[in-house]
Amino acid sequence: MALSMEISISISTSTKSFAGERSSRLTSSFNSLNSTQRQRRCVRFPMAAATIERMATIVEEEEKAKAVKFTARAVVTVRRKRREDLKETIANQIDAYSDKIVGRSVLLELIGTQIDPKTGGPKTSKRTHLKGWFDKKDFKAEKVVYTADFMVDSTFGEPGAITILNRHQREFYLESIEVQGFPTGTVHFTCDSWVQPNKIQPNKRVFFTNKPYLPSETPLGLRRMREMELMELRGDGKGERKMTDRIYDYDIYNDLGNPDKGTELVRPTIGGDESLPFPRRLRTGRLPTETDESAESRVEYPEPIYIPRDEEFEEKKLEMLADGNVKALLHNLVPLLVSSLSPETNDFKGFHDIDNLFKEGLRLKQALQDYLLEKIPFVTKIQESSEGLLRYDTPHIIRKDKFAWLRDDEFARQSLAGINPVNIERLQAFPPVSKLDPEVYGPPESAIKEEHIIGHLNGMSVQQALENNRLYMLDFHDIYLPFLDKINAQDGRKAYGTRTIFFLSDLGTLKPIAIELSLPPATPNCSRAKRVLTPPTDATSNWLWQLAKAHVCSNDAGVHQLVNHWLRTHACMEPFIIAAHRQLSIMHPIFKLLKPHMRYNLKINSIARQILISGGGVIESGFTPGKYCVEMSSAAYRDLWRFDQDGLPTDLIRRGMAVPDQTEPHGLRLLIKDYPYATDGLLLWSAIEKFVQSYVVTYYPTSQSILSDTELQSWYAESIQVGHADRKSAPWWPQLTDQSNLVSILTTLIWLASAQHAALNFGQYPLGGYVPNRPPLMRRLVPAESDPEYKNFMADPHRFFLSALPGLTQMTTFMTVIDTLSTHSKDEEYLGERDDNWTGDEEMVKAFKEFAKEVMEAEKEMERRNGDKERRNRCGAGVLPYELMQPSSGPGVTCRGVPNSVTI
Repeated sequence: MALSMEISISISTSTKSFAGERSSRLTSSFNSLNSTQRQRRCVRFPMAAATIERMATIVEEEEKAKAVKFTARAVVTVRRKRREDLKETIANQIDAYSDKIVGRSVLLELIGTQIDPKTGGPKTSKRTHLKGWFDKKDFKAEKVVYTADFMVDSTFGEPGAITILNRHQREFYLESIEVQGFPTGTVHFTCDSWVQPNKIQPNKRVFFTNKPYLPSETPLGLRRMREMELMELRGDGKGERKMTDRIYDYDIYNDLGNPDKGTELVRPTIGGDESLPFPRRLRTGRLPTETDESAESRVEYPEPIYIPRDEEFEEKKLEMLADGNVKALLHNLVPLLVSSLSPETNDFKGFHDIDNLFKEGLRLKQALQDYLLEKIPFVTKIQESSEGLLRYDTPHIIRKDKFAWLRDDEFARQSLAGINPVNIERLQAFPPVSKLDPEVYGPPESAIKEEHIIGHLNGMSVQQALENNRLYMLDFHDIYLPFLDKINAQDGRKAYGTRTIFFLSDLGTLKPIAIELSLPPATPNCSRAKRVLTPPTDATSNWLWQLAKAHVCSNDAGVHQLVNHWLRTHACMEPFIIAAHRQLSIMHPIFKLLKPHMRYNLKINSIARQILISGGGVIESGFTPGKYCVEMSSAAYRDLWRFDQDGLPTDLIRRGMAVPDQTEPHGLRLLIKDYPYATDGLLLWSAIEKFVQSYVVTYYPTSQSILSDTELQSWYAESIQVGHADRKSAPWWPQLTDQSNLVSILTTLIWLASAQHAALNFGQYPLGGYVPNRPPLMRRLVPAESDPEYKNFMADPHRFFLSALPGLTQMTTFMTVIDTLSTHSKDEEYLGERDDNWTGDEEMVKAFKEFAKEVMEAEKEMERRNGDKERRNRCGAGVLPYELMQPSSGPGVTCRGVPNSVTI
């Protein structure tokens, strides 16, 4: 009672003192309690609690009386299309005049981080409208800035979000908003999103500030909005998606075939089946085909396939893909050329015919030339002339040394510094042994014997060479052999399951010393089931050796494209990206970290399903496995893919190319010191890992903070349980329980999307555009003396070799495709590049700048290495420098540049 009286007297005599700092803390603390907590306080201290509540009421009234109203200005940046058709221009003019006449067409509302005690919801400003839409209707600038004024008072607190309602007839691209006028300084909103008109999406769009919040730290005023935004992005999993939707969901690969067009385009469903497992793709919800209800109906390019609206290409990217006014399907090229060129012109008569593709071009009738330029999509480097020529840029691989590809040392060098430097492994036991079922595929031991290689080991025994880490191997035996009967039954396609043994010289270079060519045991003429060739000693063996190397390169090209490139950096990344949008709020610090590394992946993969990996598509047409290409990807996903081994250091150790060594800078020691892919890759891996480490420690100081993050745990769990459902029970998945595992998972994802994809992608035309160097498809087996065609081989080995390579139509189609796949667009964002407003955490902005500096230093070191004559795998007469890991690049085909994400 005495305490109550004292407080009451104090209130009546000195109210202002309780409006001071201490009183504010007490009342603020009391007001922050929920009703149950208040009730408990009142039961324990009834009189004191009642008095404090009176204090709270008095202070609140005084604060309101003292509240000062002020104007906060929103500076809104809208990005306009660079090119508009007439319909779009008219619609935009209508929107502008409507804005002038009716007004208030784009409405904004500022949302505070605090709860309004009256409404129980977040504090909000009054709705206001965007100014200047009509006045700036004729501005030609790509970015147009508008303003909107909010009237708020000093009790509003800190802004946390903005809602926008678009009452125009058309969507607009909202790039950013800056809110000025608050005591805390300018508040940044990075939006980068299409805002649909309310006739399409009636709900107001919500944009949060750049300030990151873990779920448990989200201000009370934003928590419900955070949850609702994620629910909207998840959708309900029903119905067909509209192009204006923002919904992310999963589905299986049941849209690669087109059974409605005939049995030749029927393809199995990939994913959801133990025999054909695969990662999940983005769900579109299209209706089934008429012929097969389990197959989803197709949308043929150039008609767009659904992806969330904000995942679409930006205009600069579209301009790159449409360069040369070429507009339709790539796969129309093959039947068009076949029907237009006579059969005798489809085979090359000599290497000069191939050379002429880069000098004079492909001579076609002018009418056909015009039709091609109108119908073929994505042809960026085919040049026109009045004579009707299609001329291709000279690939890097023959610019410095036209005949380098014929040499054994160059064949070996490309396994370390080529377009697929991730399959070379150290031979740790001799002879190599297959892991396939011997009951089906015969004895597992390789046919390569000691007598085949002993003369190429510089005086060592095989055991000594093994112990001294001098033997290495490319082994494509197990991945190809189960498919060979089906592959070789196709018209114009021949393949082996190959093994190649290399010896590491004292100079640090490799030389091939044996090639094994394997066919299934049941193949007719079983004496050819396993065949070993060694370096040539005469003219005949030289041509046979060249054919064997071509088959190795064809195996390598298929595994590169179907497994290392498409599966590991495209398809396996997609579930992590879908789950990130579904489970991580844009406010989540991990979403902000991953955002630049998710750009364009979903769009690229959707196009791949339309024209690249689809039935009859470019990949099937251009690579030896043909219609079984995606089934081979599925087999690799089942038997070979492990996420925990996708990080660079782990992969190098798994392949025996390195051993753990904590005294070395990266914690491992490379056994081939001049391994350009690995040495350069480790520089970027370490820079990424260091930045991710500092980022994770900042937000997750303890293991418990990781375990208690509901959004983070849901993202990782859904990525595995739903996105990789066919492999969810694998025991090797890392557990998301501590800092170390989280750093490893995030570093691996960023590595795969950036440096690993770049190393496997942007050298495709520079290194593979000269097809004899790396044929993606072979049409003949290596002849034995008992074969009927051996006589033709002996009579004209040059012509026989060319006839084994892809024909003219196959070659030019393939060159056109990989040219586009190797091209950087003008809007590329490279590793180490990011706008300063990507996060409101200033410490992380500084940390990223340090990361960017480290990436630049890595590039300088790579340049230095390319001039080091001791590094013979990247420096020497006619030797291409290794630049695929160099982060920066200009637009075009440059054979360098590491974009942040899978952008092509």
